[in-house]
Amino acid sequence: MSTAKNDSQLLSKETQSIFDAYNKLGVDDKLAFLYFLYEAMGDEVTPAAPTAADPNLAPVLLGDFYDLSWEEQLAVMRQIANGDDTEYSRSYGGLTPNNQLVVWFAWAQDMGDAVVDLPADYEATDSVNSLLDRVEQLEFQQQISVLREIASKMGYSNIQAIPTQAETGKTSSL
Repeated sequence: MSTAKNDSQLLSKETQSIFDAYNKLGVDDKLAFLYFLYEAMGDEVTPAAPTAADPNLAPVLLGDFYDLSWEEQLAVMRQIANGDDTEYSRSYGGLTPNNQLVVWFAWAQDMGDAVVDLPADYEATDSVNSLLDRVEQLEFQQQISVLREIASKMGYSNIQAIPTQAETGKTSSL
């Protein structure tokens, strides 16, 4: 993953703490947490950035993905959550954070129909339930911030952040 993906956009200590706890989850618990969070937040996710999200910018993830078997879809979700260097993960990593939110929102809405669902015998771990409880205590904008932070740290991108003047010791020239 690029170094730009390591720069947090979270503002409060509480939201950073939630994000850090999320990062300690295993990949399947991360995916379950996202699913439960989208279920709880419902249709409020995309209206948070109504003009900034464009599902047409993600044809591989919102088109080709649906043609995969459920086992392949789950593998793709895991690759994205892990930041693996794969076609789908690169497609995801190249999206804006708002479009990344749209991808997860679309997948959550289609789970069990066109997208692989949670296994029928899946039981959320105490860590997932605790994290969901903590997010539910946040104000809506903080919830969106946590969700955007999680979504933006997934996927693969080889684009590197431009070093600052302080890092290079050089001034820019015209």
